[in-house]
Amino acid sequence: MRTGAATQHHGYYHEAIRYASDEELLAVAVPFLLGGVEAGEPTFVALGERTGGLVRSALPAGSPVDFLAGGDVYARPAAAIRSYRQLLAEQVAAGAGQIRIIGEVPPTSFGATWDWWARYESAINHAYDDFPLWSMCAYDTRITPTSVMADVARTHPRFATADGRHLPSPNWTPPTDYLRENRPIVPDPVQAQPPAVELTDPTAAEARAAVHKADHGQVPVDDVEDLVVAVSEIVTNALRHGRPPVRLRVWAGDDRIVAAVSDGGEGPDDPFCGLLPASGDAPGGLGVWITYQSCNHVTWQREDGGFMLRLTAGNAYTG
Repeated sequence: MRTGAATQHHGYYHEAIRYASDEELLAVAVPFLLGGVEAGEPTFVALGERTGGLVRSALPAGSPVDFLAGGDVYARPAAAIRSYRQLLAEQVAAGAGQIRIIGEVPPTSFGATWDWWARYESAINHAYDDFPLWSMCAYDTRITPTSVMADVARTHPRFATADGRHLPSPNWTPPTDYLRENRPIVPDPVQAQPPAVELTDPTAAEARAAVHKADHGQVPVDDVEDLVVAVSEIVTNALRHGRPPVRLRVWAGDDRIVAAVSDGGEGPDDPFCGLLPASGDAPGGLGVWITYQSCNHVTWQREDGGFMLRLTAGNAYTG
């Protein structure tokens, strides 16, 4: 049974909170969480350390609200979707008629890596729609760039306000439209230098060797190996499903390795490619999904005459 603003709503009830003070955040979060407790609904908080502590201190002692480690949950978009879907499935299997969650994307994501988090916020409207979830995504307007807030308005169907209202977003854009948009890529400074390795139509083995060649010990071994697998998958996809020529470029920075794979095709047709496991016979979908799980930033762009996917291992450039 659904309760609160989500009463009689089927599927995912997705809201954002735009707040300009701690008091505004608490005015929305505390009634939302206590309403879930009162209704006997599984209720979760996945906020950062400061905001999570703020909410925790505002709740009555002993409130049965589960606090998740926000930094762990929001490490990578595809991993966040996978872990949340598992959590939601477990709660539904245990008999939950509604689940409540309040969370936030880390503010460190508001720079050069915002593109894949914007896609995350859009994709979850579909990814969680088979669960009775009511969630609120908190954005502090004091520190969130205007461009990010514009995306928030497009990826959240409604806003929750401090005075208890739930307002539709006039800029809401369905994910199948939003995710097909060609978002600009913020250049990584390491790309200002010539690539350490550049290959045309490489085999998967040559692609793997290229990453190892660019590695000079500046990135943890596990991250390098994850990038090796990811580049191999993407090069294989481009050779099988793209159009020649397939081009691989690899740059080495002080704390990261950046690889770009491009081909003359148009890229995946599936708007959720990478963020959700491939559905049906979508070509290359599994490889891209694996890549989103293993790299610290993945972004793509349709260019004149082709499609390019850029992968980062190590400390992704945040701008």
